[in-house]
Amino acid sequence: MSDNHRSEALQSQYLTVNLAHEEYGIDILAVREIRGWTPVTRIPQAPHYVLGVLNLRGAIVPVIDMRLRFGLERESYSATTVTVIITVAGRNFGVVVDAVSDVLDVADDAIRPVPDMGVTVDTEYLKGLTSAGERMVLLLDVDKLLQPQDAQMLEAALPAASDVKAVA
Repeated sequence: MSDNHRSEALQSQYLTVNLAHEEYGIDILAVREIRGWTPVTRIPQAPHYVLGVLNLRGAIVPVIDMRLRFGLERESYSATTVTVIITVAGRNFGVVVDAVSDVLDVADDAIRPVPDMGVTVDTEYLKGLTSAGERMVLLLDVDKLLQPQDAQMLEAALPAASDVKAVA
């Protein structure tokens, strides 16, 4: 294996998104689509951070508000608000973020453990952090964003979603 191939194998790409004046990275391999914010259909008895579901070309996709998931204050949605559709364990779901920034190449050895220093987000959702120039980027562990019990509850509630009106 040449040195060039070896360095490529040790690099990952992350879609960087903004949330409450912090920058987060989502593994690009999990990202399926980036959509402008559109209203979703509310799900009865869903956790507070689950906004509802949207119809993505015939597939029903749960949508979570990342601000609410991380215990932050909900902001009104603007022209820069987007829903990033990601796939985890074969299941699609949407995450609403304030804005999308860039795609960042990160060498695996440039990922540092998350120090416990009162970061805005509970560190259970983070797999590390890296620097991008002068900025720090918190790398999300997408597998932990939608808990298995949440996914099961949403699947059970989905048949009821067809009767519910969309909310903005």
